[in-house]
Amino acid sequence: MTVEHTGQVAEHAAGQAAESGGGATQYIQHHLHHLQFKVGDSAFMTLNLDTIFFTVLLAGLFLIVFLTTARRATAGVPGKFQAFVESIVGFVDGMVRETFHGRSKLIAPLALTIFCLVFLMNFMDMIPVDWLPGAWMKGHEVAGNDPHHAYLRVVPTADLNTTLGLSLTVFLLIQVFGISHKGIGTFTKEAFTAPFHATGPVGMVLLAPFNLLLRVIEELVRPLSLTLRLFGNMYAGELIFILIALMTWNAAFSSGLTYVMAPLQFVSGFVWTAFHILVITLQAFIFMMLTIVYLSMAAESH
Repeated sequence: MTVEHTGQVAEHAAGQAAESGGGATQYIQHHLHHLQFKVGDSAFMTLNLDTIFFTVLLAGLFLIVFLTTARRATAGVPGKFQAFVESIVGFVDGMVRETFHGRSKLIAPLALTIFCLVFLMNFMDMIPVDWLPGAWMKGHEVAGNDPHHAYLRVVPTADLNTTLGLSLTVFLLIQVFGISHKGIGTFTKEAFTAPFHATGPVGMVLLAPFNLLLRVIEELVRPLSLTLRLFGNMYAGELIFILIALMTWNAAFSSGLTYVMAPLQFVSGFVWTAFHILVITLQAFIFMMLTIVYLSMAAESH
């Protein structure tokens, strides 16, 4: 990440914000605002077009890379890129074999898709924070529109809608796996008889409401934890990059501090970028592993 260039763009964009009366606060708000399209007059039916665009773009990139590599794969000594792709596939396949104890042809491709797609969406946070939004604003200005209303966010997983959608998909798959592996009868029975078991019919009837309540809580906590963990980490990472980009602009108002803050901005940006690479990879891995674990638990009998 070229922090110096990011700082220069931040100074220009924040300077434009200051001219319109908002200053650094408006600069931050501008970066955290989505390119949106409202369907009708309902605020509920608002689409974040930037999130949709980058999600589809990255999903297409994932498919193109892996399908092309699979079709061009050669026996014997593979090329460097083929070896890289095969290492990812082998790593995910190993995790699935160790974690999922049932039989399913869907789990390994699903885990690979989740890991790669979430990682790619997270990796968008590595792009300097003002590059794409700045280019989008410049394009609006060239087209004769107001650049201050040209919004663009490039990290899909920093949007709560994305992480919630992924988590709800996993939640639905858990129910489908449970029913397909156990049958509707056993699946329903477990909801009323686990984790507290009773030997007689009276005890089963008395414990059934408590078991059902615990089952509902358990099922609802899973997508909630998946959603908030991924969203919280990526939103915080994006916000920290924005604050780092503002360092030299804030110092510009104090004589002599720019030369002090510019090196500090570079060091801060470099350190946070290096740390954030670990964060985005770890979050993709955690989301994948929890999905495998939840599906494995759904396929097993209590």
